[in-house]
Amino acid sequence: MSPLSPYLNLDPRYLVQDTDEFILPTGANKTRGRFELAFFTIGGCCMTGAAFGALNGLRLGLKETQNMAWSKPRNVQILNMVTRQGALWANTLGSLALLYSAFGVIIEKTRGAEDDLNTIAAGTMTGMLYKSTGGVRGIARGGIAGLTLTGLYALYNNWEHMKGSLARQSL
Repeated sequence: MSPLSPYLNLDPRYLVQDTDEFILPTGANKTRGRFELAFFTIGGCCMTGAAFGALNGLRLGLKETQNMAWSKPRNVQILNMVTRQGALWANTLGSLALLYSAFGVIIEKTRGAEDDLNTIAAGTMTGMLYKSTGGVRGIARGGIAGLTLTGLYALYNNWEHMKGSLARQSL
């Protein structure tokens, strides 16, 4: 019995792919840089802020209207609170992500390196600028908050590497 097509009768060793799946320009990195990740970061923060704000608005709306009977005015008041809080949180987190991404790209281009120092510096500068309307104390608090959050992220991001280094040192 002959095969249906000559193309169905081939050695599976020819199907093994030993090269990269995508063609990259010469000298291009296989990972995304800060500029490419900025769009994901900003969009993700906006969506996260909208979701968190909507839940917070639902909580606040139910709390404020707990003495009202279930009716159209109560529903409208709850929906107004959900949309108001959702937009507020989306705007806030989106603005923070935009500042963080812009500082990160500027620092990366200035230093010519991509490492955790850029992340920590961008987070610190974002906190400082975001809270700059609060005077020197606000700038200090915002900087400390940004430094803490991005420092914890850098530790989390390098945890496996640090665990391996500590294990080698103890041997």
